[in-house]
Amino acid sequence: MSIRLGELAEAVGAELRGDPEIAIQGVGTLQRATQGQLSFLSNSAYRRYLAETGASAVILSQEAASDCRVAALVTDNPYLAYARAASLLFPVAQAVPGIADSAVIAASAEIDKSASIGPCSVIGEGVRIAANVVVGPGSVVESECEIGEQTRLVARVTLCHRTRVGARCLLHPGSVLGADGFGLANDQGRWVKVPQLGRVWLGDDVEIGANTTVDRGALEDTILHDGVKLDNLIQIAHNVEVGENTAMAGCAGVAGSTKIGRNCTIGGQTGLVGHITIGDNVHISGAALVSRSFPEAGYYSGNLPAMENSAWRKLIARLRRLDNMAKDLKLLKKTVKSLTGESFK
Repeated sequence: MSIRLGELAEAVGAELRGDPEIAIQGVGTLQRATQGQLSFLSNSAYRRYLAETGASAVILSQEAASDCRVAALVTDNPYLAYARAASLLFPVAQAVPGIADSAVIAASAEIDKSASIGPCSVIGEGVRIAANVVVGPGSVVESECEIGEQTRLVARVTLCHRTRVGARCLLHPGSVLGADGFGLANDQGRWVKVPQLGRVWLGDDVEIGANTTVDRGALEDTILHDGVKLDNLIQIAHNVEVGENTAMAGCAGVAGSTKIGRNCTIGGQTGLVGHITIGDNVHISGAALVSRSFPEAGYYSGNLPAMENSAWRKLIARLRRLDNMAKDLKLLKKTVKSLTGESFK
């Protein structure tokens, strides 16, 4: 697809500085873009590549525009403008309505005529599928599930019994919604399974990454509100609730009954214990262990950054002696007080 630069500028709401007739056929990084491609600058660390870029045009901020020697699309949010431009240049292919011959469809399923049901997919009893839904190859939609309009199950997606997915959601391959939560009761050393009777409930515009799992609630539902974005390989346990427009990076894990507010970001490999509350606008850095509630908005971290190995070994050695050092300090303070009469906090 080819789009005039002037049309792109208007579509993304950017100020055009340059020839509006330039044809844009693709996108690329500042370092590798070539003639006919659009690039962007949203991180100042890459500003040095502006002078040598081969791109036909660059999306950037007002502050960086003075360094740009090619056509520019100037905007306050270059990354957002790039996202919109790339979506225009590379639109998602429209699925062909209809049901593949190899699909298995229960007699009581209600499927809008505009929906696309892919090969080897299975649609259970009482399922309701709205307009323009795409159920990709090998996907399984169990009984009494609901899928809102324009939602897409890419391939091999599983929706377990009674899962509800809103409109315009995107579920990537291998994602599983509505499997049993990890509920076990102990009977004299033997584990007894606790029935998981809730559901998974997704709002609108939710995205679920590849091989991410969202477990059904034990009694109440597991809920992901509108606009939630989950990366790949994330585990959401039973009865968790995630507020609007919260995003989590890969390999994060949220234990049962934890509540996460709106507009939060959870870094990769972060683990949240169960039965805690995370407030709105909380941002947690990667690989943190969150063992208590954070009700107040803010930025939280909880892990040591990587360092040179010898420095790390020295640090760990000191940490191991920390308890003895604290005892020595307490004794020293007591001695100083006995000699001088002064106290130290």
